[in-house]
Amino acid sequence: MTYATDRLHEEIAYVAYHFHWGLDQILDLEHHDRRRYVEQIASLVTRAGTEG
Repeated sequence: MTYATDRLHEEIAYVAYHFHWGLDQILDLEHHDRRRYVEQIASLVTRAGTEG
């Protein structure tokens, strides 16, 4: 099974937007590592939204 292209693009945009990483850096990540960064960013964004 392949990972949906739309989902991959969403993850790339999300990580790039929040971490200011380039496309090559993000694509070099293993799938599970990229998903982990997405989850961590989401946690930070949620926490920041409830604190401020």
